[in-house]
Amino acid sequence: MTMNSKVFLITGASTGIGEATARRAVEAGFKVVLAARSAEKLEHLQSELGHDNALAVTCDVANWKSQQEMVAQTLNRFGKIDVVFANAGFSKGSTFYGGDDKPEEWQEMVMVNVYGAAATARLTLPELVKSQGHLLITGSVVGRVTSIRNLYSATKWAVTGMAQAIRNEMTGTGIRVTLVEPGIVDTPFWDNLQKPDSAPALQPDDIARAVMFAVSQPQHVDVNDILIRPTGQSH
Repeated sequence: MTMNSKVFLITGASTGIGEATARRAVEAGFKVVLAARSAEKLEHLQSELGHDNALAVTCDVANWKSQQEMVAQTLNRFGKIDVVFANAGFSKGSTFYGGDDKPEEWQEMVMVNVYGAAATARLTLPELVKSQGHLLITGSVVGRVTSIRNLYSATKWAVTGMAQAIRNEMTGTGIRVTLVEPGIVDTPFWDNLQKPDSAPALQPDDIARAVMFAVSQPQHVDVNDILIRPTGQSH
């Protein structure tokens, strides 16, 4: 499928699922906007994908003005936005009980995972209305089941509700909304966490292919939810 004139904006694009999706999107003919906090990683990925195909934008999704600048740079370069993947998110495993009090970790998680996704939606939806575009949001398996990951899981429950609320609000506009809910994926997400021993894991490209499946459907087909676990993951 070739979409040479379409523009695909991805937050959390410097590693993992975001990076893999950027590669798949360029392969499918999209122009991509790579947004994340790590300028060095973004610039390296932009060079790999080609400066004609990709725009690297340093962005902190927890900051409204930073996201405004991301949208402005996108429109200045490409003139429109067709697909948005609100993918930025992280966990440091902060617990509700025991251990050290780390309120700054909680605040950062809520600001990135919940506020960041909401701000991405709010700032890009006006452009997606113009293009009758597609909004995708990264949730999680733990956004529909209880989890020992504590507050992280709660932020993903919020994202699950956010996706449904946006879908309801945008009825009649032609916009499609997809919630992507991965299970365990082998990404830098686990750098600050203890990955379950011998747990099966997906690769980032597995999620990227699922994203592109939803995006590539005919305009009248809205894939609402993609729940994707590695074979053998029990919950």
